Amino acid sequence: MKTQKVRTIIVDDEELARGLVREYLLTHPDIEIVAECANGFEAVKAATELSPDLMFLDIQMPKLTGFEVIELIENPPAVIFVTAFDQYALKAFEVHAVDYLLKPYSKQRFDEALSHAMEHLDKRQPEKTKEVAAAAKQQEQILERVLIKEGSKVLVIPVEKIDYIEAQDDYVSFRVEGKSHLKMQRLAELESSLDNRRFVRIHRSFIMNIERLAKIELYAKDSRTAILKDGTQLPVSRTGYDKLKELL
Repeated sequence: MKTQKVRTIIVDDEELARGLVREYLLTHPDIEIVAECANGFEAVKAATELSPDLMFLDIQMPKLTGFEVIELIENPPAVIFVTAFDQYALKAFEVHAVDYLLKPYSKQRFDEALSHAMEHLDKRQPEKTKEVAAAAKQQEQILERVLIKEGSKVLVIPVEKIDYIEAQDDYVSFRVEGKSHLKMQRLAELESSLDNRRFVRIHRSFIMNIERLAKIELYAKDSRTAILKDGTQLPVSRTGYDKLKELL
């Protein structure tokens, strides 16, 4: 009986690094390389269009990191993360990920990682891969940009451009330069990653960039409204008002 080949994507911004993975895979006839990507944008596009089984994914890349690539893929494949910095591996991968390769790695270590991945391919859990990426990202500094996938496009929004964020069921809506952008995420999860000196949860459904605030008006007893510089009005809860007073 013919065994179906494992469709694989190689992602690394360094051509030599991609070439090494390709060379090591030549000894594995059950692997089919369906794409090679030099950056995260190409990786998101290829993964979305080709639905690979396995991905060798570099972490430190310009434009998009490996973690951000996973965040943007709806159903990520099994992933072997590739990194030159072992702090990432130690923090997240040993417990959760299929496997990781610490540069520079030997053919023996490569084969071990691939073997491990092949054993677990049928059991892979896309949501777990996303959890790994999220857990590793939390070890990083305060969120500096937001990534939003709109069709085949990926928007990269610097957080300082955000006016406010609104919860909409399982989504959040980012208001940026007069436009709204939806992303599947919980407001509480997002709040924990933002700079709390700039972004304030003023209401259960709203986080506001305080640099956009023009004034606060009393709306009713214990009820206030934040007026932004562009005239937008946002509700402010009692708790939200207390937080604002601490910062203003």
